[in-house]
Amino acid sequence: MFISLMLIAIMFWPRFAPLEAAPLVALDEGSQAEFGAQAVRAFALGSTQGRHFAATDAVSRLAAAPERPEIQLTATIGENDSLPSMLQRAGVGSGDAGQVAVLVANAFPLTEIATGTRFSITLGARSSPSDPRPLVAIGFRPRFDLALAITRQNGGLVLSRKPIAVDSKPLRVQGLVGDSLYRSARAAGAAPGAVRDYLRAIEQALPLEEIAPTDTFDLVLSYKYAADGEGEAGDLLYAGVVREGRPRAQLLRWGTDRGFASLADITGAGQSETGIFGAPVAGHMTSGYGMRRHPILGYVRMHSGVDFAASWGSPIYAVTDGHVQYAGWHGGHGNYVRLEHGGGIATGYGHMSRIAVSPGAMVRRGQIIGYVGSTGLSTGAHLHYEVYRGGQTVDPMSVRMIQRRQAADPRQVAAFRARLQALLAVRPSAILGPQR
Repeated sequence: MFISLMLIAIMFWPRFAPLEAAPLVALDEGSQAEFGAQAVRAFALGSTQGRHFAATDAVSRLAAAPERPEIQLTATIGENDSLPSMLQRAGVGSGDAGQVAVLVANAFPLTEIATGTRFSITLGARSSPSDPRPLVAIGFRPRFDLALAITRQNGGLVLSRKPIAVDSKPLRVQGLVGDSLYRSARAAGAAPGAVRDYLRAIEQALPLEEIAPTDTFDLVLSYKYAADGEGEAGDLLYAGVVREGRPRAQLLRWGTDRGFASLADITGAGQSETGIFGAPVAGHMTSGYGMRRHPILGYVRMHSGVDFAASWGSPIYAVTDGHVQYAGWHGGHGNYVRLEHGGGIATGYGHMSRIAVSPGAMVRRGQIIGYVGSTGLSTGAHLHYEVYRGGQTVDPMSVRMIQRRQAADPRQVAAFRARLQALLAVRPSAILGPQR
């Protein structure tokens, strides 16, 4: 059996003799050209694929390539740009560009033409290749309700004004918060600026981290609809959050400071609060009120507040209701906010990395007014917190406050309720047409 298997293996043992290749076919010049025409070669090697035919007697050579009789193009004015410079870059001659600037200036201030304004330009045929093309027409929209057109008539440029009919009415945008409130609102059609205003407004009444993915965002914007189909979003008028069919936050743009307020802010709802001011930041006190050696200046002086150690960017809260008397840079305090609470009581918050309120705005207890930083004369991230009584600083840990809300003006409350109901009656809709 073993010998049989060996014989079978020997019978099928392969040969290792060299294989004979097919003979090469001699190609004439025509065949080589045909192969080259049908092959794919790299562009770096000349890309000679494809059939090429020489010109016959039916083709006559032109002295110069013909030009298009008219060119239509679009140009955009940039930041720190001028109208004549933009037109000349687009190919308009200096003479025509200067005339256009004079005509437009008589109809609309050149300095008020917004960056990014698009110009539709038509250039005509030129008499020689060395001359610029003459301007045939130019049109643009310097204002949402106004279009300007300049055309060449009887050898000169003439400007015409074209007012555009505009309808103004609120636009309401709603949707589920999902994984990202910002991205969801943008996907629903709200402009980036409107979404940022919405987030800042909502943060006054509700910490953003408490908004659930299943909640519904609700915002109402002022909106203009033009007769030509364009739209322009305006200010945010209403910001709300709805959870399980019930409003979690409802804020209106209200008052002369154009800030946002809730119905509770207007009515003064809530009980009187009595006790010691709470801590304005989540941190521990590191330095008390009184005389101490300044860590930077190096000499002993009055420390007119208390310091709280907290991580950079931690939110700073208003200790009670009040109005923003000051918000900005304040010398050694760095970024600083001072709140007036009535009855001669005020509080100050220093060394912020960022301020979240503006002067004149109304704030409520627990509202975020800024974030911990180390601006001004500071050795590290912390909050310097002060309390004023009658214009003089006092120890914040010794002040007891009794705050009673003043009676609300019934007319203001009625006007607020009416405005709120009017905006809540707006039906949600998609933004139609291109936005400016």
